[in-house]
Amino acid sequence: MPTALLVHAHSERDSFVTAMRDRIAETLSASGHELIHSDLYEMGFNPVLSPADFGERGNPDHLVYALEQRHNFNAGTLAPDLVAEIEKVKQADLIVLTFPLFWFGTPAIMKGWFDRVFISGEFYGGKTIYERGGMAGKKASAAFSLGGREDMVGARGIHGPLVHGMLRHLFQGTLGYVGMEVIEPFVAHNIPYQPLEVRRKCLDDLGAYFADLDSKPRIPIPDLANFGPRFEQL
Repeated sequence: MPTALLVHAHSERDSFVTAMRDRIAETLSASGHELIHSDLYEMGFNPVLSPADFGERGNPDHLVYALEQRHNFNAGTLAPDLVAEIEKVKQADLIVLTFPLFWFGTPAIMKGWFDRVFISGEFYGGKTIYERGGMAGKKASAAFSLGGREDMVGARGIHGPLVHGMLRHLFQGTLGYVGMEVIEPFVAHNIPYQPLEVRRKCLDDLGAYFADLDSKPRIPIPDLANFGPRFEQL
């Protein structure tokens, strides 16, 4: 049975984004997935990286966060909340993010989850990136809402491309970077201004999307075979 990790970033139980998370959970469960959850606000997840993440310092004189991630993971002295989240990611075959779009990105609590959980060494490092990344073999996608209309994004929209532009840092630079196969996300446009019947249809469309997720387009990720030893394009 495949396992899906749902990472959710919204503080309100009655929000549309929470309804999106719940519809995805119902759909994936019905298709045979075992579900595990990281509801970041409900957990009170701390998004701020700090020296407190490390029970033992490899270098007590100067903090290099990525190096201490490696040292403490290997020593078994990483903060317990991080160990628990890392194990969830490693257990999952599919990772699904649900969030409202804030300032061309995820909410701070979700960005901090990546900062603290996607640790150097276990997830990435050196030439262990993209298809060689530590999470290779896993799939990832997202469903998010935003206030803007669909015609405000894209090649002709004022904001430019959404998935391949403003959110490239998430889909390529985070999920793809650690080796995940990234599936195009589901986007709910203009949601705060839509009547109830439109929101209900959007949730139905979301359920249909995740019921057939494997058929959806993948986001292009750099192929290391096309790059030299210093990551220059051949």
